[in-house]
Amino acid sequence: MKTIGLIGGMSWESTITYYQILNSCTAKKLGGFHCSKILMYNVDFAELEDNMSKGNWDGNAQILTKAAKTLEAGGADFIVIATNTMHKLVPQIEKQISIPILHISDATAARIKRNNLTKIGLLGTRFTMTEDFIKQRLTKAGLEVIIPEEKDLEIVDNVIFNELCLGKVKEESRKEYQRIISSMKDKGAQGVILGCTEIGMLIGEKDSVLPVFDTTVIHAEEAVSCALSDN
Repeated sequence: MKTIGLIGGMSWESTITYYQILNSCTAKKLGGFHCSKILMYNVDFAELEDNMSKGNWDGNAQILTKAAKTLEAGGADFIVIATNTMHKLVPQIEKQISIPILHISDATAARIKRNNLTKIGLLGTRFTMTEDFIKQRLTKAGLEVIIPEEKDLEIVDNVIFNELCLGKVKEESRKEYQRIISSMKDKGAQGVILGCTEIGMLIGEKDSVLPVFDTTVIHAEEAVSCALSDN
C-alpha cells in the first residue's frame, strides 16, 4: 500500500471528510483492520485566505510547496491537495517535488465520462468557476462546462467562504444552490460538479435535480485506488 500525502486545512471541515473516506474506502476494499497510510500536513487556512484576498498567489504557492516537500520527505508516494481552488497552484508545486500530485479535475472528469455525460455544471469558489485551472482540464477531457450567471457566482462564492468554511449550513443557502443548479439544468447541464470540497455539506443527491459529482468523494476514492494499485 502506498502512503498518501494529504495537504489539508482548506478548510479543516472538508479535510475531515477526506480522512473518513480514505480510511473507510480502504477498509471496504481490503477488509479486516485495514485503513489508509496517510501523512497529513494541515495548513492554517487563515493565511491562505488572506493571501487570496490580496491576490498573493505566490505566497500560497510557497505555503503549499513547503507542505508538499515535507510530505515527500516524510515518505509520501503521492500528494492529494484537499481543495479545488488551490489546484490553481499545482504547476508551481509540481516543479519543486519529485512525486506526483493526484489532480482533482482528472479524477472528476473520468468519473463523469464513465457516466456518459458530456455537458456539466460547475459550482465552486469564484476562482474555480471563472478561471481555467479546473475548467481547462475538464474541457481537455471532452466535457462542456457550464457556470452560473454573474449574480449567482457571487452567491455560490459567498456561501462557501462565509458559511461552509466556517461550518455553517443554512437551509436558505441550500435553496439558493438548488435554484442555481436548476438554472444550469435549463441551460443543458446533464450533471453538476460540487467543485468546492465544502459544498457536499450543503448539497447531496437528494437536494439536486441533476446527478451530483462531489469532488471530495471522487478525489478521495481515487486516492485510495492509486494507493492500492501496483503502478
